[in-house]
Amino acid sequence: SQELILDKGSSKKSKTLYHVANVAAIHSQKIGINHFPPLLMGSLRVLFLFLFILPFFKFSIPKKNFKHLLLFSFIMGVCVYAFCYLALDFSSLVSPIIIGAQLTIPFGLILSKFILNENIPIKKWILIFSSFCGIVVVAYDPRFVEEIYGLFFIIIMAFFYALANILSRYLKDINTVNQIGWHSFIGFIFLIIASTLIEGNPFNYLYPINYGGLLTAFHAGIFVSLIGHGGLFYLYKYYPVATVLPYYSLFPLFGIALTFIIFLEIPGPYEIIGGIIVIGSVYLIQLQDKQSLRL
Repeated sequence: SQELILDKGSSKKSKTLYHVANVAAIHSQKIGINHFPPLLMGSLRVLFLFLFILPFFKFSIPKKNFKHLLLFSFIMGVCVYAFCYLALDFSSLVSPIIIGAQLTIPFGLILSKFILNENIPIKKWILIFSSFCGIVVVAYDPRFVEEIYGLFFIIIMAFFYALANILSRYLKDINTVNQIGWHSFIGFIFLIIASTLIEGNPFNYLYPINYGGLLTAFHAGIFVSLIGHGGLFYLYKYYPVATVLPYYSLFPLFGIALTFIIFLEIPGPYEIIGGIIVIGSVYLIQLQDKQSLRL
């Protein structure tokens, strides 16, 4: 269709926006976790996202796939954000979180195979596996030994994020605004209740007004969730998971570089070697995608 042709023409721009938004995501969230406890930070993030999308969101209940939408909203709006911020709260280093988040790729491929029955060529399986091996090389850095709880939570987050990506494929008939509106609305309700029960009265952290913390929550809600995640879910309406998700593999190299700039975490030989393996694998995956499109 004409819409699909137009979307293919702008796919590179959409993937670039998604990648740029996610490169700075972990770093801004780590800064935010220094201001607010994890569950409250997650609730503020989805609150800003919901308020921004509210003028365009009508709380309409779709005729089809509403159950999938509710399940997606809970997994993306609650599970992903909760475990992401718990991981950041339990980790003193940012690099292990960036590394663990890359498990979204193998989780996503496995889920797309068994849930969506998507065809993944053996060559792409090998390349995806090699990119995962590159991340494992980075993870062997001795500094990460004491970050076990942070890695554990980010692995859980990666699984739920991959599952949210898969469920998004069932929501092709639901526009992206409603998809974002529902998951931010449901996410805020559950996260603010959980924060109140576990972390205490939210107003004790919000007053006096913490402008630095609110700014990072705003950045995470608008630039990361709206542009990054929203763009990703839009792409899933036209492209299979196996085509879109490998772009996520580019994240660790740029993320670790940005970690050095912001937090002065110096990358060691494990990060350098692992990064080369990841980027090389992703390049070959993209080369396969271009060849398949030409055919």
